[in-house]
Amino acid sequence: MRALDRVIDGLDIETYLVCSSEQEGKDLALRLGEELHLGEVDLMFQEFDGYGMRVRIRKYVHKPGDPYRWLDAFGGGREKGEGA
Repeated sequence: MRALDRVIDGLDIETYLVCSSEQEGKDLALRLGEELHLGEVDLMFQEFDGYGMRVRIRKYVHKPGDPYRWLDAFGGGREKGEGA
């Protein structure tokens, strides 16, 4: 099993982007997700200080209700001795 299969929910990337406005920072953060080949990402945190913006983007590996691959490593989530 891959390490990525053990991720419970998502991956976060936090960085500081040099930009001239909050909107430019948001656009750059979302573009960063595309450039890293993560597909659609969510902007979880943003803080513009006049020189740039601290951002945290999240790529969900498993959203609520998805089939969780990490359960397979633990017997499908069943306790030992439970029925089929």
